[in-house]
This record gives sequence, C-alpha cells and structure tokens, in this order.
Amino acid sequence: MSIEFDAHNSVITPEGVFVIGTYDESGKPNAMTAAWGIQSDFGEITIYLSKHKTTDNIEKTGEFTVAAGTVDTVTICDYFGIESGNNVDKIAKAGCTVTKAPNVNAPIIEGFPLVLECKCRSWDPSTGILVGEIVAQQVDESIITDGHVDLGKMRPIIYDTGMQTYRVIGEVVAKAYSEGLKIKKSGDGKWDN
Repeated sequence: MSIEFDAHNSVITPEGVFVIGTYDESGKPNAMTAAWGIQSDFGEITIYLSKHKTTDNIEKTGEFTVAAGTVDTVTICDYFGIESGNNVDKIAKAGCTVTKAPNVNAPIIEGFPLVLECKCRSWDPSTGILVGEIVAQQVDESIITDGHVDLGKMRPIIYDTGMQTYRVIGEVVAKAYSEGLKIKKSGDGKWDN
C-alpha cells in the first residue's frame, strides 16, 4: 500500500552535494553548498539557487568552481550549507586552504578531489537557474583508475532529502549500455533477471 506525501516533500534522488566556490570583487573566497544541480549538456552544469553571497559574486566575476562533496569532506560541505557568507568568513572559520583555479577566477578548496572550473553562461535571479560552462576539470590522482575518475575511490556523497542526511554512493550494480541487452536480445519479453 502506498502513502501519499505532499508535493513539497517529494523525494527526487540522487541529489548531489555541490560546493560552489567564488571570489568577491576584492578577491576574498567564499563557498556554499547546493543540492539541486545536474549535468545539462556536455561541458555544462545547471544549478538551482536562491540569492546568496555566492550568486552576488557570480554576478560580479562571471566565474565559479563546483567541487563534488565526498565522505572525507562531508563536515565542510554541511557547514558551507548552513552558514551564510554574508555573516562570516566561512573559508577561514572552516580552516580551509584555497588556491586560485588555473582557468577561471574562482577558488579551489583543498581536500576536494574533483573540481569543475566554470564560466557563467547564464544566471536568472527570477528563476534561480545558474548555467555554467565547464572549461576544465581538476582531478586528484588518488581517484583515477585507468585514466578515468573512479567513484569507488572518490566516495561521493548525495543529499537524502527524505531523511535529511548524506549518503555515500555505493557499489557498482551493473555495466552501463550492457545490462539492458538482456531484454533487447531476448525479443520475447522473457529474459533472465
């Protein structure tokens, strides 16, 4: 039997944990955590945001970084999501070290093994839709296997809206573009599950 929940509490999963890094007009770094984001095209990310210091900074600089949250960075990710950069220097309070990204005017926060460098393609404050062109991706060697990012080594986290917790992305369950061939090749609706 199913139970109906109101639409406001809909669980849409997975929701990423994205740390958006920006500089203000004086070069001071800031970061915030967002969950509502997707890859919207090759070399493009779309994130849904309300007004924040981060969006003010993007309006001024036109550039930002997006770091993927991991098991090892969960405390910092959560802090960046519950504190406002308008009230406190979050980078200093969290004890983070930052370096300027090689390709955009935005910070890379040490400890995050995968960081996208982005230029703002569009930002619409009325809808909260930020679209970024990914111009480069910085990946720590420790999470690379055979020339590819290895999520097993990276241990990225997702935000569980239903339980308001963070969860680690788990084990491999099937090979993409392969598992569905069982049905495609059967032709009769009978396939081995």
